[in-house]
Amino acid sequence: MKILLLEDDYNYRESIKEYLEMLGFEVDDFDNGADALDSIYEKTYYLLILDIKVPEVSGHEIIRYVKESQIKVPIMIITSLVDIDNVAIGYELGCNEYLKKPFDLVELKYRVLGLINTFYPTNNKNCVEIDQEYTFDIVEGLLYKSGKEVSLTAKEKDLILYLVRNKNAYASIEMLREEVWEGKAIHHADIRMHVRKIRQKTTPEFIESFRGLGYKIHVKAES
Repeated sequence: MKILLLEDDYNYRESIKEYLEMLGFEVDDFDNGADALDSIYEKTYYLLILDIKVPEVSGHEIIRYVKESQIKVPIMIITSLVDIDNVAIGYELGCNEYLKKPFDLVELKYRVLGLINTFYPTNNKNCVEIDQEYTFDIVEGLLYKSGKEVSLTAKEKDLILYLVRNKNAYASIEMLREEVWEGKAIHHADIRMHVRKIRQKTTPEFIESFRGLGYKIHVKAES
């Protein structure tokens, strides 16, 4: 699960990145808003953690651009700005959480997990229900069949996570190459091979396909 971190203070940025990676998240970190904004448009993130006062493009401006572009992702503000006007601006623009510096990293952990649990469809803690047999833990990246873990490679987990995140919508080969393989020059046959192996470990219908549209995983609606 990939998180974007925008923080221009080196020590804060490194400690937050290291801690989140220790928790199992992937973190793309930036010290200026322009580079962060470019990456938001190029990649899929599951959470944005933004400082407000950063070079080039402020955190508030990024929130505005994200909302105008209808990018659906939870946003957390971390800032030393404490006046009510700055807090109000963040929430009015559409941020989902606010954390005042300095903060304990354990508090950050629970705020991050709280946002993920709230924002993404889950039935049991972090588990997304795919059908009556299969559930997928979006935080741990684990697939379960009737409560028993299905053995997957790291890339198979990444592929399922992206399709679950892109729930009930087809993802083309190009989308998968850009998002799951981060734009690397992987042949479409290799992507199909990963899909085939996941189907062999689950069922032929676990990942649906449609010629010309790509692949999708059907996530059950919350009851």
